[in-house]
Amino acid sequence: MERGAPAAGGSVCMCQTVFPAHANHRGELGAGQLLKWMDATACLAAEKHAGVSCVTASMDDIQFEEAARVGQIITIKAKVNRAFKTSMEVGIKVTVQDVLTNVEKMVSVAYATYVAKPVGAGKIELEPVKVLSTEDHLEYTLAIERRRIRLGYEQVFQNLMQESNKEDTFEEEDAVSTELTHVQSIELVQPPHANHHGNTFGGQIMAWMETVASISASRLCRSYPILKSVNMFKFWGPSVVGDRLVFNAIVNSTFQNRNGALGQQTLWLCQGCDTSDVEPCFSRRTCSEVARSTARQATRRQRLNVEVGVRVEAYNCEEWIKDQARHINSAFLIFKAVNDKGELLTFPRIKPTTKDGMRRYHGAIARRRIRLARKCMLSAKEDKPSDPWERSNQAYMSYSNIAALAHLAAKPGWEITSTLNDIKIWTHEEGDVLSLKVEMQVKIPSHLAFSLLSDFTLRQQWDKHFLTCEVLQAVNEDEKIYYVTSPPITGHKPRDFVILVSQRQPCKPSEPYVVAVKSVTLMSMPPSSEYCRSEVLCAGFQIYSDCNSSCTVCYFNQVTSGVMPYLAANLTGSSKSIEDTALECIKFLELKGSKY
Repeated sequence: MERGAPAAGGSVCMCQTVFPAHANHRGELGAGQLLKWMDATACLAAEKHAGVSCVTASMDDIQFEEAARVGQIITIKAKVNRAFKTSMEVGIKVTVQDVLTNVEKMVSVAYATYVAKPVGAGKIELEPVKVLSTEDHLEYTLAIERRRIRLGYEQVFQNLMQESNKEDTFEEEDAVSTELTHVQSIELVQPPHANHHGNTFGGQIMAWMETVASISASRLCRSYPILKSVNMFKFWGPSVVGDRLVFNAIVNSTFQNRNGALGQQTLWLCQGCDTSDVEPCFSRRTCSEVARSTARQATRRQRLNVEVGVRVEAYNCEEWIKDQARHINSAFLIFKAVNDKGELLTFPRIKPTTKDGMRRYHGAIARRRIRLARKCMLSAKEDKPSDPWERSNQAYMSYSNIAALAHLAAKPGWEITSTLNDIKIWTHEEGDVLSLKVEMQVKIPSHLAFSLLSDFTLRQQWDKHFLTCEVLQAVNEDEKIYYVTSPPITGHKPRDFVILVSQRQPCKPSEPYVVAVKSVTLMSMPPSSEYCRSEVLCAGFQIYSDCNSSCTVCYFNQVTSGVMPYLAANLTGSSKSIEDTALECIKFLELKGSKY
């Protein structure tokens, strides 16, 4: 069975006025109520595209940036970004508007996954999303990358758990037992709690989870906690009217704020290392006990966040008697707390007192590392291009690499500056940032061009700017880290780079092959006095198939100081370095391609 998507695509908008019944004791919109609205809006968008019933599978990490108050207007926009076989990614954007000042602020951006559930035993294959704009195309392209992160999350988490268990990250001094924060609550699912399919409304379950988690956090801070973020709601199974839902919540750990008590970033210089990091380096084995002691004292003063884990189990009447629970949901919620003056309160250090408590404690550390890595990758600034490559941030670094190239390629306003035979050079200006695009027509199939261009050890055969190139780390079949050296520019040292190369094959014939490049930092490859360490902000190839025997290769580069001399000479007409390199690339591809 196939269903066609409406012409306008799976897009809906919900507007709500925040009334006192929706608010907490501070007059702010309750997080549980907002989660209900977000889930309802996203589900409607999914069903608009699918044409059949849909259920919530998961909702990605949710960050809450602004609080909405009574009298303000909440607007929730949800749109299907991409449809897979039976599931869809739905993008959700929440804004709040003050009716008196007309000022609008962003509250949250989230991504949810919904699964189509047709009535009966029939199967459904979803129609592709109709891409109508540049923004639609970007979200469509990046949806597959976000799906890769979701599917690989568990493996990344398990790897970090193993690392956390090996480290001595816990000490009992001045710590509080987590058992005091355990909260259990039960809800009977009644008809008002069910959606239009008879299953318990996912947004209602999320709201109940937020309530018990908030109570758990309040027992630690002796105040009213505020939900800051959610580490992915994941639904493992359905529940229906008549089910008893049992919620268990407990604090897993407290964390220091990434920004210090005065709002300034805390840097810890490792003794025995030649670098500094925003994470307290006492977790590194190269640091001295003096650094450990200093960092731990600061950590006690700055624990401004708390993670609460919530597990939901469902019972019907028969299961209730036999005590046979169905695990239907788990989530980890991050809270902060403020006093009456709006000042942030600190949480005490917690003390796991059981084996399960220690497991949850180390799990919280692993999740925080993933959370911070995600935040760092997705908010990377142009003046800080080179992020440290670690196991915790591999998935998000890869996503950032692919996303940066997709955004650069999709920017409007590219201007053609040169046309030579089968080569076109384009430039793009945005503020102080200059970008380059080289378009080449190549007489070989696109898959062969992709295979040759994604192997950077071959690059020195056609690019004179590559002196040497070696693989430092083969992360997986789609990602490699290379060390590259380049010849010196007159009067300067030779340059070297440590780069991440991410390659992707198209999911559809109309999509391009992608080879994305950006600089990363490896502890095992520090800068050398022999070279000037240079950075690649964003670069790479998009390869489009023209026919079975030819393709269009587009090379992009967000210009850095190392590339600027070549580009400047090209633009003034005093050099044809870029055209010459492109011609060599075409010759290389067509010569190698003819041998296959």
